[in-house]
Amino acid sequence: MQLLLHRVDLRLKHTFTIAHDSRDVQPTLIVELRDGDYRGFGEATATRYYGITMEGMVAALEALRSHIETYIITDPEAFWAAMRPHLANNPFALCALDQAAWDLWAKKQKQPLYKLWNLDPANSPLTNYTIGLDTPERMVEKMQELPWPLYKIKLGRPETDLSVVRALRAHTDALFRVDANCGWSVDDTLVKSRVLADLNVEFIEQPLPAGDWEGAKTVYEQTALPIIADESCIVEEDVARCAGYFHGINIKLTKCGGLTPARRMITQARDLGLRVMVGCMTESSVGISAIAQLLPLLDYADLDGSLLIANDPATGVTFDYGRIIYADENGTGARLLDPAS
Repeated sequence: MQLLLHRVDLRLKHTFTIAHDSRDVQPTLIVELRDGDYRGFGEATATRYYGITMEGMVAALEALRSHIETYIITDPEAFWAAMRPHLANNPFALCALDQAAWDLWAKKQKQPLYKLWNLDPANSPLTNYTIGLDTPERMVEKMQELPWPLYKIKLGRPETDLSVVRALRAHTDALFRVDANCGWSVDDTLVKSRVLADLNVEFIEQPLPAGDWEGAKTVYEQTALPIIADESCIVEEDVARCAGYFHGINIKLTKCGGLTPARRMITQARDLGLRVMVGCMTESSVGISAIAQLLPLLDYADLDGSLLIANDPATGVTFDYGRIIYADENGTGARLLDPAS
């Protein structure tokens, strides 16, 4: 087996702004595992907020090259377990490697990955389309560029957030979700939840800073809308803690370390009565296609990353007004447009 690392700068269609970051280019690492004629692909983005750099991911994987290339993958979960001790400090690199392993394994089985997991995509949730934080006028323009049944609105400026949602609501009947990215206080959240409930908002994602568990408990007990944990639920060990503090969790594969732990997190959340969402980190079609294999297990999906970029280096899942359509390919369906690069 051969390990190939592809560094790509994804150009965003619009400057993407959230409460703690703004960017026009998203560096991403695509990991390729080659075994004869088979190609498995996985992806993870460099993310300043979590201290993940391109150089760090590449160095972590290069240090494991001989171990990876001599490993015979017959069970991707066992492969993940063998790699994790070496990549525990870089879950993003572990995620990309894990996705590539599952893709390679399923392609060698000559089946789409979701079918090998015995999943039926018939009742999969729609994915939202994200509107990054901006002026109300620009956010309306972004929304009107792509008519969609479900929008995720990035907020985090307490003094103007409600006026933003009202401005968007004046232009569409689509369902809204809002994501404050840790930008609100307890009082902000409780007051805004009542107003947002009347504006056809489905839920609020991570309104408080991740460490404010006392505040999260108060909000959980008094909010007018469901609260979904994001920054408060990073890895498997966080799922149990979220029960009684949040109504659901948003799993990010890059943060937890890949498809392997994400599947366990979904099972654990279900056992605890938590709703389950899976999100993305502005990946290309490689990462989005891998995440999409989990769709039939989810209540909510935020898998619009490849729609936000202007130079997708791959093909994979496609979109039909919020519905994700699997590629007619085995594995995750991802195919790098220039795999020899």
